[in-house]
Amino acid sequence: MPRSDTTDAARDTTGSQRNTSSSLRRALAIVMFLAEDRGHPQGSSLADLSVGLGISKSTVLRLVAPLREIRLVDQDPESGRYRLGPQNALLGQVYLERLDLRRTAAPVLHELAESAGETVHLVIFDAPEIVYIDKVESSQAVRMHSRIGSRQPAYCTAVGKSFLAHASDDVVQSVIAAGMPPRTRSTITTAERLHAELAVIRRHGYAVDDIENEEDIRCVAAPVFDHGGSVTAAVSISGPSSRVTRDRVAAIGALLVASAKALSERLGHEMAPPEFP
Repeated sequence: MPRSDTTDAARDTTGSQRNTSSSLRRALAIVMFLAEDRGHPQGSSLADLSVGLGISKSTVLRLVAPLREIRLVDQDPESGRYRLGPQNALLGQVYLERLDLRRTAAPVLHELAESAGETVHLVIFDAPEIVYIDKVESSQAVRMHSRIGSRQPAYCTAVGKSFLAHASDDVVQSVIAAGMPPRTRSTITTAERLHAELAVIRRHGYAVDDIENEEDIRCVAAPVFDHGGSVTAAVSISGPSSRVTRDRVAAIGALLVASAKALSERLGHEMAPPEFP
């Protein structure tokens, strides 16, 4: 029996959709590679993209062309290296402006920064990492190098551990499985120690990064709950260990828990007071 033209057309359409979907995924992978490639701060070469993404140079060139047209990707005219284009800034700004959490939290962050005299962060969880979505700088001479949009591992940050303390076993295990390499001499690098730490955080209501993620930086954080009882964000106070001393941790923790509770209530959540040590 001869093949139906309709059947052939349907197959052609399905194949075209599959190819388009694959091309879209690989084009987006180029954008994400450029966003996350910290090893090449001046941009990535064609070879970097080809090797890093496992696709041929000719395919990279084909996919990057429309990205350059809409300014999601730029190419340096001298070095030929690729980097993120200015359109990403617009997309990021629109996303942040429409994020109600960031707008709702702003007064709380500024009050915390004024009370503590240190840098305050607002973060969200994207396992196995956390993402900074807002920041209020310290008025002190030494400032943090963190920036809005950057990521850090969850297992060694106070904000990350604030999420993990209230996460499911599957989520915690996925973070552990992603690896726990030492970032400093104080980093928790075993599942047993992390689980013990998370139990302490649940009792106290706040988490501590005791110089575990960055040398000479100590951070205290508390979780923010939404109306459904899930941790939707975390707020933190960070600074040099010479200023954010161990003696100050309990007081800073109490301040954060109170502020996180106020923010959680604005999001429709009611929470019981934690037990302080």
